[in-house]
Amino acid sequence: MKNILFIFLFILLPFFTACGGGTNPVQKEWYKPTTQTTWQWQLSGTVNTGYTVDLYDIDLFDSSSTLIETLHTQGKKVICYFSAGSYEEWRSDSGSFPAEVLGKELDGWAGERWLDIRSPDLQPIMQARLDLAQTKGCDGVEPDNVDGYTNETGFLLTEDVQLTYNRFLASEAHNRGLSIGLKNDLNQIETLEPYFDFAVNEQCHEYNECAMMQPFIDADKPVFNAEYAQRYVDNTNHAREQLCQESQDMKFQTLILPLLLDDSFRYVCQ
Repeated sequence: MKNILFIFLFILLPFFTACGGGTNPVQKEWYKPTTQTTWQWQLSGTVNTGYTVDLYDIDLFDSSSTLIETLHTQGKKVICYFSAGSYEEWRSDSGSFPAEVLGKELDGWAGERWLDIRSPDLQPIMQARLDLAQTKGCDGVEPDNVDGYTNETGFLLTEDVQLTYNRFLASEAHNRGLSIGLKNDLNQIETLEPYFDFAVNEQCHEYNECAMMQPFIDADKPVFNAEYAQRYVDNTNHAREQLCQESQDMKFQTLILPLLLDDSFRYVCQ
């Protein structure tokens, strides 16, 4: 009788596990860059695929599956950018946003408004964007404007609200096998680093904020940094050399780029 019971369990155990009866759920895997990963960031214009780098960060909506496949064929990983904290009136899914979640305009960015990230109405919209990233073949995502609580959004956003929303984005990305980067949001880095796979930062050298990114470096997760100041472009008083030396000492991957991220020029600290 014991032998029969053993045979019965041996045959049916895989079936129960596959149906969710097992105690160890399948762990999803996703792309995890390191501090040695090199990158290119271009969000506007025709993407220049000619750079010898490990990773491209490009726009989710404007980039075709063919472009992503081309980059993959070249051995490059692809991170897809979208805004998770603001409404952009020109996006193809702009009609999905209820009027009540639209807040104040982003200073300097026409047609863009802050979102009320407290609203559950945003969740299916962001999930659909992550689905699109998965369908197009993106290896990961870069959700932008995930620090609304530090801005004049028109809504009463708190640190806890932002943490909850950013963790939601990270969880949903990982559930789809997508890597995810934390964009700026410097004050919450220590709390959020375990949930994110890399950081994308703008102008931490310009504002003396780079030390705040150290938790990512300590975890061997890259900090992809972009600087826009004209003195770095012109190399005034050797400003670019000084910047790059500081960047290399901190193990950052720093690019000096145009604010429009249109590939009109590019300087690399390596």
